[in-house]
Amino acid sequence: MNGFLQTLKTQRWDDHRYYHHSLVNQSLHLVSASSFVCAYVLMFWDPWAAALVGWMISMTSRQIGHFFFEPKGYDAVNNATHEYKEEIKVGYNLRRKAVLLAIWALSPLVLYLQPNLLGLVRPPAGAGEFIQRTGQIWFVIGVSGLLFRTVQLFFIRDVQTGLVWATKILTDPFHDIKLYYKAPFHLLHGEMMDEMALDQHR
Repeated sequence: MNGFLQTLKTQRWDDHRYYHHSLVNQSLHLVSASSFVCAYVLMFWDPWAAALVGWMISMTSRQIGHFFFEPKGYDAVNNATHEYKEEIKVGYNLRRKAVLLAIWALSPLVLYLQPNLLGLVRPPAGAGEFIQRTGQIWFVIGVSGLLFRTVQLFFIRDVQTGLVWATKILTDPFHDIKLYYKAPFHLLHGEMMDEMALDQHR
């Protein structure tokens, strides 16, 4: 258990120090994390509605921060190039995220063109059912994306790394709120980057 928790701590620290320098990105992660927590609660009543919130608000705000506001140049704080960080990323790096987001964005179009999804589902009757079916598809995509990378890590790293990463992803909303709740206040004071000393949060 100690090894599991230490690996979780390391993955969280690496994720923060490598990929969250921008205070805009951190603030968007705060929005994302808060809406993810709402989606978690909503999941007990309407999983498909939770998926709509999770993808349209939580994932969108989170990935906007990574794609458009996080610096892509040399990381002087960690003495690492962007290419190196992308290569060692445990979870979804930008390239893998682009593939996942493309699947998510195209899935409503697939449903529109093939309403029964090749006989797998009953065609939606009206706009309301189309939105509900889209939420169900997005729920499956989200769970599948988590399971796919977890199992992949079993083979390319080890079982503990995969299980720790899955745990990190599922608990990130709560950890991000704790970590980034001050980011908007720093933005209001004109700051744009988190200096993050190397020993911070250790």
